[in-house]
Amino acid sequence: MRHEKANTLLDLARRLAASAEGLTLDEMAREGGVGRRTAERMRDALASLFPQMEEIADGPSKRFRIPHGLDGFFQSPTTEELLELNKAAAALRATGAAPRARVLESLEHKVRAALRSGALRRMAPDVEALARAETIAVQAGPRPFEDEVLIATIRQALMAMRALRFAYVGGSTPGAIRAVAPYGLMFGRANYLVAAELGLSEPRNWRLDRIKDVEVLETPAAAPEGFSLGDYAGRSFGIYQGETEEIVLRILPHGAEDALGWRFHPTQTAEVQPDGSVLVRFQASGMKELAWHLFTWGDKVQILGPASLQEAMLGELKLAVASHQGSRQSETAS
Repeated sequence: MRHEKANTLLDLARRLAASAEGLTLDEMAREGGVGRRTAERMRDALASLFPQMEEIADGPSKRFRIPHGLDGFFQSPTTEELLELNKAAAALRATGAAPRARVLESLEHKVRAALRSGALRRMAPDVEALARAETIAVQAGPRPFEDEVLIATIRQALMAMRALRFAYVGGSTPGAIRAVAPYGLMFGRANYLVAAELGLSEPRNWRLDRIKDVEVLETPAAAPEGFSLGDYAGRSFGIYQGETEEIVLRILPHGAEDALGWRFHPTQTAEVQPDGSVLVRFQASGMKELAWHLFTWGDKVQILGPASLQEAMLGELKLAVASHQGSRQSETAS
């Protein structure tokens, strides 16, 4: 068996051991990136390696799982896995997300502590050498607000499917007490609680740094069935939610290579034109945030639609020009 096939088989064994309900053959094929017949052969091979593998009836299908976990020999992390865990923690800490960084650092310590001393001695020098040789470039932007107690309280409410009450020092009535059904947490350039006020179904984004005196209520509350936090986040170019519009951008030929390697939005399509330009299309809300981003493309981009994005860009340009002209006039006068 080739090295790649052995890795695929071992990875599938880990997935079967990590799944409480087990995987069907179709799910095993999808997870392993193989056909169903290959998944059947892999299942049979794992059944001979792990006699404890269970077969569970699930309607017309069958699910398979490996109970009680895998032997430590099969679970030892690789140098690359430890390195990426270390880098992920470092990246969070560099962006100001210290509470989440500490969680990953704690996990790394637990993984290292679980390793046999001989394996740890062999891997540690390589991990440390690679960690010194690789870094993550931190982009300019706001430092996200993270409070361990606040995030832990919100997660408690999410797991218990309970409502939250807090004082919100933002919005049109700063300091007002809000009672909400939490839908999820959204981390990014700023961190938000996605939640709907009790009695309403449409969620709003509540900035974590403006939430005070939060408490979990006994009132049952959760996101409606079928709600997808990923789909909700994908409706907007950034954070601000609004009416979804069809965006059409023309990236001029001298920016085409950059555009073909750039992700503006998960729904985007890119079409190379005969003149070498690229038409980028996607659906999103948040025209102001998109205009801010398009500033960075300089003379490489033209907004073909919608009109609201053109107006947002022109408005931001006028503000920038007025600010800088005012600054120059002040310098000249002095």
